[in-house]
Amino acid sequence: MAQAMINFRMDEELKRDMEKICKDLGLSMTTAFTIFAKKMTREKRIPFDVSVDSFYSESNMMYLKQVINDIESGKAVLAEHELIEE
Repeated sequence: MAQAMINFRMDEELKRDMEKICKDLGLSMTTAFTIFAKKMTREKRIPFDVSVDSFYSESNMMYLKQVINDIESGKAVLAEHELIEE
């Protein structure tokens, strides 16, 4: 079967993380993408759920940045509490 070259851009950190996971699994990134392509072709769908995680919403990211700023500036009051054991 003839081979085709596919090029696309990816965030460097994401690429490094994926390469490490592939290596841990004994795969190359090419093999991982080929597995994805074969499964997608066979099932005629993206082979995993694609959804929006509200944790990463713009409003929540802005809120978390503000909380971090408040902690770093000393504006936030942090209180220690006892662990609750059930």
